Amino acid sequence: MAASVTPPRGMRDFLPAEKARREHALGVIRGVYAAHGFDEIETPVMEDSSRLHAGLGGDNEKLAFAVMKRGLTADDLARAAASGDALALADLGLRYDLTVPLARFYATHRAALPPVFRSIQIAPVWRAERPQKGRYRQFVQCDIDVIGEAGQLAELELLTATVATLDALGLTGCTIRLNDRRILQGILASWGVPDELRERALITVDKLDKIGVAGVAAELVEIGAVAAEVEVASALEGLTSADWHLHDGIAPPPAWLDEAAYADLLALRVALPGAAIEFDPTLVRGMGYYTGTIFEIAHPEFGYSLGGGGRYDGMIGRFLGQDVPACGFSIGFERIVDLLEVDDDARPRAVVLVYDGEVAQAPLLALKAELVASGTRVRLERRVKNLRALLDRVTADGFDAFATVTAATTDAASLEFRELGA
Repeated sequence: MAASVTPPRGMRDFLPAEKARREHALGVIRGVYAAHGFDEIETPVMEDSSRLHAGLGGDNEKLAFAVMKRGLTADDLARAAASGDALALADLGLRYDLTVPLARFYATHRAALPPVFRSIQIAPVWRAERPQKGRYRQFVQCDIDVIGEAGQLAELELLTATVATLDALGLTGCTIRLNDRRILQGILASWGVPDELRERALITVDKLDKIGVAGVAAELVEIGAVAAEVEVASALEGLTSADWHLHDGIAPPPAWLDEAAYADLLALRVALPGAAIEFDPTLVRGMGYYTGTIFEIAHPEFGYSLGGGGRYDGMIGRFLGQDVPACGFSIGFERIVDLLEVDDDARPRAVVLVYDGEVAQAPLLALKAELVASGTRVRLERRVKNLRALLDRVTADGFDAFATVTAATTDAASLEFRELGA
C-alpha cells in the first residue's frame, strides 16, 4: 500500500492561486498596520517550554506542541511514564500564539526599543486542536501590540488600525464587542464565585455562544462555582441584553458593574464615533493573561469571532521582573481570508507566452524580460497539442491573456494577446 501523501491533520497545502490570494490579503494587512505607525518584528517558532507553560495562556497551554529534549535515554522515558509528567521530556515547544513570544522579545530587547513600542507580528502558530471547520493545527495570526502606553491611547490606536484594516480588506458588517475583565470579576463576585474558581468559571462563561445560557449555568454548578443554577441562568439572560444605556438615568447601574471600567469603555466609544462598537458584559476572551479592556470582532453571518485582543499589563513583568503596560489586537486571518473579494485591478497584468519548439531560448528570455520590466507578470509555456487544456489551467492560475511566440515574433510589439476567461 502506498504511503499517505496528504499533510498532517489540521495542516494544509496551498496551491498557487490560494497562496496568491493569501499573500494579497497579508500585503493589505501589513500595509495598513505600517501606515498606522507599527513596526514588524519576527520571533522564533519555538520558545522555552517553561515560558509556554507559565500559566499565561489559559487552555491554549494544554494545546502546545512539545519538542522533546535531545539525547533522551530509555531510563528518561521510563521515569516520565512512571511520573505521568510528559513535559519532563521537553525543553522547547512550538508557539501557540504570538503574545507570549512578544513579551519575551520585549524583555530581551527593551534597551533597543522606543519607550512606547508598536509592533506587528504576522506568522504561523501551532495548537494541537481537534481539526474542524475554521479551526486548524497550524494557522496564521496577524497581531499588532502597543507596549509601554498605560493610557487609553493604546486601545484607541489598536481599534483604529483594526477598523481601517477591515475596511481596506473590504470586509463589511463587522462589529467590535468590548468588555473589561474588571466587569467580569464583578459579575462573578455577585454570583458568589470563590476566588480560586474564578479563572475556571470564566472559561465556562466563555462557552456561552456554544452551549447557551442553560449549559453555562449547569457547568458552573458542576464545577462548584455557584450553588443555584436557576438564579445564574436568570442573571445570564439579563447580561446578554445589556447595552450602552446603563448610565442613562432610567435605572441605577447593576451591582456587578465596575463603574470605572465601564467609564473607560464609554470613553473608547465616544472617541471612535464612526466605528460599530457594542458593550458585551459576557465577552471573556479565553487567555489568562488579560487584565483590563478586552475586545472581539463579530460578524452577523458567523457564529465565531474574526479576531480579538485586550490589555495584558501583567505579562511582561513575568519575564522582565518589572511590570510594563501592554495591549494587543489580533485578526483571525484564516477566518477572514476566504471571505475576501480579490480586486483584480489591484494586481499586475499576468500573461502567458506560448512558444513553439523552434524558438531560440535567448530571444524568448529577452522577450520575457522586456514584458517583466514593463510591470507584467509573465509565464512561459511550451505549445502542446491540447492547447485548450493548457489555457484552462493558466486561467485558473490567475493569468489574464496569452500570446503565441514563433521564430518570427520575438519582440513585444509583434505579439498579439488574446484575453483568457472571456
